[in-house]
Amino acid sequence: MVSTERARRSLLWATVAAFFLAVNASFVEDLDDSFKENRKNDIWLVDFYAPWCGHCKKLEPVWNEVGKEMKTIGSPVKVGKMDATSYSSIASEFGVRGYPTIKLLKGDLAYNYRGSRTKDDIIEFANRVAGPVIRPLPSQQMFEHVQKRHRVLFVYVGGESPLKEKYIEVASELIVYTYFFSASEEVLPEYVTLPEMPAVLVFKDGIYFAYDEYEDGDLSSWINRERFQGYLNVDGFTLYELGDTGKLVAIAVIDDKKFSAEHTRLKSIIQEVAKDYRDHFHRNFQFGHMDGNEYINSLLMDDLKIPTVVVLNTSNQQYFLPHKPIENSEDMVQFINEILEGTVEAQGGDGILQRIKRIIYDAKSTVGSVFKSSPLLGCFLFGLPLGVISIMCYGICTADTDGGAGEAEPLMEETAGRELTDEGTEGTDEGTEEEQEGMNEEATELADEEATELAGGEPEQKTILEKKKD
Repeated sequence: MVSTERARRSLLWATVAAFFLAVNASFVEDLDDSFKENRKNDIWLVDFYAPWCGHCKKLEPVWNEVGKEMKTIGSPVKVGKMDATSYSSIASEFGVRGYPTIKLLKGDLAYNYRGSRTKDDIIEFANRVAGPVIRPLPSQQMFEHVQKRHRVLFVYVGGESPLKEKYIEVASELIVYTYFFSASEEVLPEYVTLPEMPAVLVFKDGIYFAYDEYEDGDLSSWINRERFQGYLNVDGFTLYELGDTGKLVAIAVIDDKKFSAEHTRLKSIIQEVAKDYRDHFHRNFQFGHMDGNEYINSLLMDDLKIPTVVVLNTSNQQYFLPHKPIENSEDMVQFINEILEGTVEAQGGDGILQRIKRIIYDAKSTVGSVFKSSPLLGCFLFGLPLGVISIMCYGICTADTDGGAGEAEPLMEETAGRELTDEGTEGTDEGTEEEQEGMNEEATELADEEATELAGGEPEQKTILEKKKD
């Protein structure tokens, strides 16, 4: 009875779960080849997937939740998915090169999503890109509301100008990462002082900074550098994104699960330097911390013991390690200044030797991870090819040996034949000599008999004829 009741409950829960999955899936449209012509009047958020892709299967329930949420909030963005292997021509037209690929299609523009594959991040991306490129802030209340909602925001202040045209152009490209606003000078908070008009400002970390063309260079590069907060919780994806900024990344590698004084102290030192020395280092450095050393070890091909401090150059894969323990913020500032002065030796890099080392390291890591997760699968994947190669090598070596023996046998036969021929030739020569001697004797006897005949006598002639007959 108890087992029957449990089975009924399990069946009930499975039915409920299947029902909710089916309901959520109904908010996501399956797209086919007609999508190319029908999409232009709408804004679409599309997941290009492959049925065999494991990451695509992992994204599927999240994608169903995204579709449901977008429908619930009344978003104008439609959510769909397309099997890129069945409709490869359409996927290629949109530049799909891997799975899953998330794109927001808006008119003739296609925006790639490069953030974390979570429901909230995907929805935030869709709402940001689907809206206007530049959002106006008509009042101080609206400005304060937006500032509370966004950790980083860029604001153009002023009227029509070449700077505004450039700002709109850059915003059209970088809206996939952050928000862009425009406002009049009256809307700005009282603490904001503009060096000149028009101006582009970035608000983050509770303060603001103005763009200076002479010091900061190109507007697009400046926005790309400043779109991050001063201090970050760094992971692999964040490091990839920071590679476009050209900044060095100073991070404390710690274990967030360990609340030891050493881990907490290093994290606090980095936070303090990021805040108090921002004016000195913000153009060249990004600060943060990373939880665990697994990713950083694979990146550096080294075994860093935590807690520690490392400075990464993501553009050329070089890194710097302090030559002495970092005890306080002064030690960290000194370490950063030594890097800027070039007195700290850079390790790693992207040279030929490092690339070869990377290939070997990745191969070892892959083999090790396979054997660690599934020893039987590892034996099958790597043992089977090695076995086949061994059999092939053995067959080749055996074939060479047999071939050599086969060639030797005809050679031996030929040599023996030659010896036999030589012996036969010798025998023939001996027989010829004997016959020649016999013929010479006969000729001598005939000559003698003819001489006797001439001397006279018939009987001798008869004797000669008998001998001839004989």
